Amino acid sequence: MPEWPDVVVYVERMRAYLVGEPLEKVRLKSVFLVRSVSPPVTAAEGCRVVGVERSGKRILVEFDDELFYVIHLMIAGRLRWRKRGAGLPGRAGLAAFDFPKGSLVWTEAAQRKRASMHVVEGRAGLAAFDRGGLEVFDCTLEEFAARLRSENHTLKRSLTSPRLFSGIGNAYSDEILHHARLSPLTWTSRLDDEEIERLLASTRTVLELWAERSREEVGEKFPDKVTAFRDGMAVHGRFREPCPDCGTPVQRIVKGENETNYCPTCQTGGKVYADRALSKLLGKDWPKSVEEWEELRDR
Repeated sequence: MPEWPDVVVYVERMRAYLVGEPLEKVRLKSVFLVRSVSPPVTAAEGCRVVGVERSGKRILVEFDDELFYVIHLMIAGRLRWRKRGAGLPGRAGLAAFDFPKGSLVWTEAAQRKRASMHVVEGRAGLAAFDRGGLEVFDCTLEEFAARLRSENHTLKRSLTSPRLFSGIGNAYSDEILHHARLSPLTWTSRLDDEEIERLLASTRTVLELWAERSREEVGEKFPDKVTAFRDGMAVHGRFREPCPDCGTPVQRIVKGENETNYCPTCQTGGKVYADRALSKLLGKDWPKSVEEWEELRDR
């Protein structure tokens, strides 16, 4: 799922491409994409784009007279800039928005379509989509600490909760926690002041680092390869690969569709947490340390 760095760059490039341009035509391939009824999605046809903003992981496209498209890409949704009138790709195509200089094409490469769009009239209507997450670049350390301690969860859950923090998801929470040298399963109530200060610094550093890398890759073009698995990531998506800082094999915890990656040496004092995808099979034989895990692999 596109997260803070990806959505920020999407917004920046959409501003460069779309602001001041009139929407000529909307082409919908999936009738389930638009979740609102009134005003209709065609109400924006003929209107100019006056701004593009971010709200959490959502993209807000503003047209004349405070008419908004609220875009949520979900896990597999992506936006691409193509030649004006470009066709929609096979099963992945959801919609296209035609402008004088090109078409913004929305795809979702997944069997289960989760991406969504709402058409909203008036800025006040946007409040319904604000999950209340704290913007980590706009808050003080005291505000960050208060939000983190407002509910007692594991760090992984707290960082990825849209009610607590804005725009952080599965991928970058792994990178943040590795940078901060904190376990994903540490309870927020057990963090001391120094650890919270370190976590805020790491959150800002990691998010801005990856946003800047994306800007450098994209340049003046439009993002075309947005993925949760990036070359150069320390732990996310790197199960069993060596940690770039200490060389210890990266470990994981799998729950449903999400996977948490971490380095036992850098983050958990050498402890290996049970991977639910395998521990049911291994039972009591699940390795408790990196050394035991490596022995198991060598059998």
